[in-house]
Amino acid sequence: MRKLLLFSLVMLFIACKEEPKKQTELAEMKPAPKISVEDFFKNSEKTSFRLSPNGEYLSYLAPYKDRMNIHIQKIGSDDVTRVTSVEDRDLSGYFWANNDRLVYIRDKGGNENFHLFAVNKDGSNEKDLTPFDGVRSQIIDALEENQAEMIIGLNKRIPQVFDPYRLNINTGEMNILYENPGNITGWQTDHDGKLRLAYMTNGVDNTILYRPTEDAPFKEVITTNFKQTLAPQYFDFDNGDVVYAASNLGRDKAAIVKYDLKNNTEIEEIFVDTEVDVDGISYSSKRKVPTFISYTRAKLNRKFLDKDAENLFKMLEEKLGADNEYYLTSSNKDENKFLIYAGNDKTRGTYYFYDAQKDNLKHLADLSPWINSDHMANMKPISYTSRDGMKINGYLTLPVGVKAENLPVVVNPHGGPWARDNWGFNPEVQFLANRGFAVLQMNFRGSTGYGKKFWESSFKKWGQEMQNDITDGVQWLIKEGIADKDRIAIYGGSYGGYATLAGITNTPDLYAAAVDYVGVSNLFTFMETIPPYWEPYKKMLYEMVGDPNTKDSIMMKANSPVFHVDKIKAALFVAQGANDPRVVQAESDQMVEALKKNGVTVEYMLKENEGHGFRNQENRFDFYNSMITFLNENMQTKIKG
Repeated sequence: MRKLLLFSLVMLFIACKEEPKKQTELAEMKPAPKISVEDFFKNSEKTSFRLSPNGEYLSYLAPYKDRMNIHIQKIGSDDVTRVTSVEDRDLSGYFWANNDRLVYIRDKGGNENFHLFAVNKDGSNEKDLTPFDGVRSQIIDALEENQAEMIIGLNKRIPQVFDPYRLNINTGEMNILYENPGNITGWQTDHDGKLRLAYMTNGVDNTILYRPTEDAPFKEVITTNFKQTLAPQYFDFDNGDVVYAASNLGRDKAAIVKYDLKNNTEIEEIFVDTEVDVDGISYSSKRKVPTFISYTRAKLNRKFLDKDAENLFKMLEEKLGADNEYYLTSSNKDENKFLIYAGNDKTRGTYYFYDAQKDNLKHLADLSPWINSDHMANMKPISYTSRDGMKINGYLTLPVGVKAENLPVVVNPHGGPWARDNWGFNPEVQFLANRGFAVLQMNFRGSTGYGKKFWESSFKKWGQEMQNDITDGVQWLIKEGIADKDRIAIYGGSYGGYATLAGITNTPDLYAAAVDYVGVSNLFTFMETIPPYWEPYKKMLYEMVGDPNTKDSIMMKANSPVFHVDKIKAALFVAQGANDPRVVQAESDQMVEALKKNGVTVEYMLKENEGHGFRNQENRFDFYNSMITFLNENMQTKIKG
């Protein structure tokens, strides 16, 4: 299982199975005490635990001068060694490359040109393995069985595409394995670390290329339109021609299948859910068996394929309770020692160490021990029907101890837009609920996980049907009597920021206030300023968002908020990172400038050392303190920030 989990570089906010409290119980409860912005958004004391391959050492991220750095502790010892001393920005992620050396990832000021660094577990021999300006690194295979090397991708030869390299993690020496002809967007290895798969695109059609050995040439397996997916997860354990894959070929919901690459044939459908796509399939590296398939309805579900894995999760529920959701975040090579994350919708979560040989489960760290879960709000799965009959799923979080009538509401559409909201602890949502706001999140059309048809229904619908799904959710809340129609705000980041701006231009009377966080304001300039490594997907983006070189330009102008600032009535707060490579600073600058020309005052927060979202905790504190003050001032709430 360790191999699949190795690249999990961000903390997971996980859903629990606790049902929301009944309305009568809410009315009887006392409102929660006000919790500080800092308590919601400061770094954890310890997080992102990993096990060394031999299971002898624990590593984790902990603050050093307010930045998250790697610390090492031998299991059974209280001695801790800090092995990195980064002071400008939290590390983006890390993992054990072997028993003595770790690899970590960092960028500069949020520019997402990630460099790979390696350091020994005692802090010595620290080295930038990819010291190239303006180049982005990606990990293709950590090569667990190879103590000295890994396979990475770099776009240093051509900024738009990545070549695979074999990299020595001690010296930094690297050799190119295959020269990208300019249309390959991804690479995949087998269980022996051999480069066997490549993914090619012409912008709208995707091709899987396969070779039986590294000495053979790549040959085409299958070409499909990008709306159809065949996504190999990993090779069967004999490293032959068969892969386990997620596929929506001939079906609406993606299933886990076994697929014969040599003969271009689906051999077996292993599992498909009737409501949602599968998320993926895990496996045991040691025992060489698939273990479980994950899929997410309102909450996370697992279809177990292996009794050992099923028994492990059952044990966790018996010892720690069924109200948590559990993840195996790391294991040793022998798969008899595990790190486990347990969390729910009211706590940021807890890490445990489990020794299977001793059947011993040990608490390691709570991620936010200063937050009392009794003061947190339940995240309730909900659904409503949009005006054209589409079922929209989402989540509603109500403030603790307050009757759900005529509440101030923050509508919080997610980014992506081809992503989705999940059930679990969300510090933004809990912060707003703690300040007395109901929070509505919705998986509007185009959100991933709900099948091919639901996803495709979003194409060229930015600011149109996609926005209607958000508006219809607000109207549902008003009709239910939960929302005070005069105290509704909208807040989102990235595409959620676009939806915020579209909301106050399309439906100017609906919202009293709006917060746009690194959001798109102009569909034309957004398409012109995408990162170079998105260029191979530009034709696909034209089909999904709109082609400015055709009659789509009329639609794109009609749905670019920057051209409709004269309609805005709501107060607006804009936040932007100066180094954002995805939604560049100009997206916010032009919106603010257009509003000023129209005589509208807008609050603008620009952070020079941030990118697509604020990583440094002092910037998070500044943003959320400013946001709550702005909301309170512009929604006439009686609650002060």
